[in-house]
Amino acid sequence: MPNMRMDKNPMPEQAPDVRNKNFLEVTLGYTAEAAVDEAQRCLNCKNKPCMQGCPVSVKIPEFITHMKDGDFEGAYQTIKETNALPAVCGRVCPQEKQCESKCVRGIKGEPVAIGRLERFAADYHMANVEDKIEVPEPNGKKVAVVGSGPSGLTAAGDLAKMGYKVTVYEAFHTAGGVLMYGIPEFRLPKDIVQKEISNLEKLGVDIETDVIIGRTLTVDELLNDMGYDAVYIGSGAGLPNFMGIEGESLNGVYSANEFLTRINLMKGYKFPEYDTPVYVGNNVAVLGGGNVAMDAARCAKRMGAENVYIIYRRGKEELPARAEEIEHAEQEGIVFKLLQNPTKIIGNEDGWVTGMEVIHMELGEPDESGRRRPVPIEGSEEIIEMDTVVVSIGQSPNPLIRQTTDGLETNRKGCIVADEVGKTTKAKVYAGGDVVTGAATVILAMGAGKKAAEAIDKEING
Repeated sequence: MPNMRMDKNPMPEQAPDVRNKNFLEVTLGYTAEAAVDEAQRCLNCKNKPCMQGCPVSVKIPEFITHMKDGDFEGAYQTIKETNALPAVCGRVCPQEKQCESKCVRGIKGEPVAIGRLERFAADYHMANVEDKIEVPEPNGKKVAVVGSGPSGLTAAGDLAKMGYKVTVYEAFHTAGGVLMYGIPEFRLPKDIVQKEISNLEKLGVDIETDVIIGRTLTVDELLNDMGYDAVYIGSGAGLPNFMGIEGESLNGVYSANEFLTRINLMKGYKFPEYDTPVYVGNNVAVLGGGNVAMDAARCAKRMGAENVYIIYRRGKEELPARAEEIEHAEQEGIVFKLLQNPTKIIGNEDGWVTGMEVIHMELGEPDESGRRRPVPIEGSEEIIEMDTVVVSIGQSPNPLIRQTTDGLETNRKGCIVADEVGKTTKAKVYAGGDVVTGAATVILAMGAGKKAAEAIDKEING
């Protein structure tokens, strides 16, 4: 008989007043008993609606059936059939908007905790099973992958399993893309990412770091001079957007990309053990309301800031961040200044931030996105004392690749134009993930890499 309890098994967590002072993982994971109990809430529906919400088509009812039986390794292997990064997805995927949103149990209660079960299966495998990587027979063809984020890693892994010789070119000194530089250690431990990358290398994937496509090499050189049969561009959206307000050039103003990269990839949170100082001060404002803004604010708190504010021009219902991330931020003492919008950043004569002027907003009629448009309230300006400002209002693709590649069409936002399987306007070149869609989720980027790998194989092999 299925477990008909209406709510999920709770996820064990560090206490808020403890975790906001360290970079250890916030959520601690299910016990085996909790995992089996949660799996028994699954009704194993015949039409499998949960799978319709998964961008990489994980066989969700099948892996949960293994979990019910206590066959945790069988669950992991089922997930791994279609998902290259289960331990990552179990932690950072917005399951509440994808697979869990389709779960029948969610109609009259909480859906099955699919993401938590996926994480448990992956963690169990990493702790108890030695990976046996079987290198496939080479097919004599080779593919270059630009970028080692979730999209590039997924495409590289799938192509390698088909027998292609794959080389991944990464601009940073460490592979992993946004998984390494963007998502904080307390949400995604870096040793998990590195373990997944190590398995790709065992599969035969070569990873070349410190290679900037568009500077060190061009896409045309990869195709014409180096003999690659295809190129997949999964370079993400790493160019930060700014508001264009007065004071953004002051000392103490960061883009969220720089702030998180210095803390995460360059281990600024371990200064002086790692020589990457990050100035924070006592009062920090993070401009924006997405997951990246939550990450930046929670990092600032852990770096010692006394007061950390999320400043967002709409209300709480319109915040684009995951509900879990908003809840964790609130628990950790982050202050949400909603319906406020910065108008200028104020500095002293030495060029350092000292404050910020904001104007209060009210919600008007819906805009083209369907959300109510924020409208400034005349005469409502106020000054907030501030030491540091982190701008987190979105990212765009780096223009280098489009500027150095003939025949590669991009749209007005600088994103590469590609069809549903990633084929671009340039022969033998595919693209996917944030470089096509703009900033989105890890799992959507992985889904794009998976589709492109299949399409590349079909094109090369006719």
